[in-house]
Amino acid sequence: MAKRVLVVEDDFLNRMMFCAVLREGGYQVEEVVDERLTLKEVEEFGPDLIVLDIHLPHVSGIDIIKLLKSNELLRDIPVLAVTGYVGKGEELKVRSAGASGYLAKPVSMKPFLEAVGGLIAA
Repeated sequence: MAKRVLVVEDDFLNRMMFCAVLREGGYQVEEVVDERLTLKEVEEFGPDLIVLDIHLPHVSGIDIIKLLKSNELLRDIPVLAVTGYVGKGEELKVRSAGASGYLAKPVSMKPFLEAVGGLIAA
């Protein structure tokens, strides 16, 4: 059975690229356009991994990670954080919130797939 990946990304092109690459890699993919629906989608889809943009229009990705990690049923789902903002201390802040992995945009597909595979296998 294919591993399930939930992609939470507000940028259409990034979301389409992540989803296409993951599907080509044999993953079952569900996408979230409105990050306010993330927890609902996680509960319904039951992903093995969440790919999460950190800078979203309505809710911070860091806040979403904290919500996931505070939920006993969802806390063990690994989160791969992706962000276009690579400021000082950003990775530490994201990992401290509970992200299992971190990639800075623009994301190259080989490291992206390696990160996804590593987090799902862990």
